[in-house]
Amino acid sequence: MERKTLGAMIGAMRREKGWTQLDLAEKMGVTDKAVSKWERDLCWPDAASLPKLAALFELTVDQLIGGTETPPGILADGSEPGNRPALFLLICKAVAVGLGVAVAVLSVLGRLEVRDGFTLLGLGLACVGLAMLQDRKTK
Repeated sequence: MERKTLGAMIGAMRREKGWTQLDLAEKMGVTDKAVSKWERDLCWPDAASLPKLAALFELTVDQLIGGTETPPGILADGSEPGNRPALFLLICKAVAVGLGVAVAVLSVLGRLEVRDGFTLLGLGLACVGLAMLQDRKTK
């Protein structure tokens, strides 16, 4: 099965319905330039618009985006879209930082038992370790 980007799917389904980009734009409440950008994969429709877009094409949201690639610019670290190792690395780092901040704040507030603090810090260290291993694999 050939994978299509969301933009290619939107363009193909729009043409199947016999709609112009302007027709689809009016139905979605956006400009025809926005539809053009979607179809060229320069951006995606916002998340709130996906159910309406899927309904117009008589699909579920899962069916609409199921065969798509990662949307442009999704990774906060500036790495290329679809780069799963970089995304994994980013998530591990974020979890580790989040757990460290949680332990610090809860400790200051006096809401953290010592045992629970060690558990959270252990999970954070495990995430740091996974991130380091992943980082070594990608270099």
